[in-house]
Amino acid sequence: MTILLIEDDHIEVLKLNRSIAKLGQEHEVVEAGNGEEALTYLGAHKLPDLLLLDLNMPKMNGLEFLRVLRNSDRLKYLPTVVLTTSVNEKDLKEAYALGVAGYLLKPLKYEDYITKIEVILAYWKHNELVKPK
Repeated sequence: MTILLIEDDHIEVLKLNRSIAKLGQEHEVVEAGNGEEALTYLGAHKLPDLLLLDLNMPKMNGLEFLRVLRNSDRLKYLPTVVLTTSVNEKDLKEAYALGVAGYLLKPLKYEDYITKIEVILAYWKHNELVKPK
């Protein structure tokens, strides 16, 4: 799968890439530091299979990005999983109202993070929406 990671924290980017490598998976991870960068990427490249989205970012945060995404005929069906530290119930409800496929909190322990990433990737690897046609 091709995964677009929309995340401004470099350590979180490294953590995802290390987790995928540790799991022995061969997914392509493309990085965008905020919603604006992600939209630029999506406008110029083949669409990824999955978006992993942080909410707290500069320039265009995750919820602002989701609003733009869902208003685009080309992009509105991209599976998007929020991967965030936000425990704000308002953020959670708004993200689901904007059509996210999942909302997961980033765990503090690295082992727990790897488990969550493994579950996300296993599900989307077999999901009909992203399976090769």
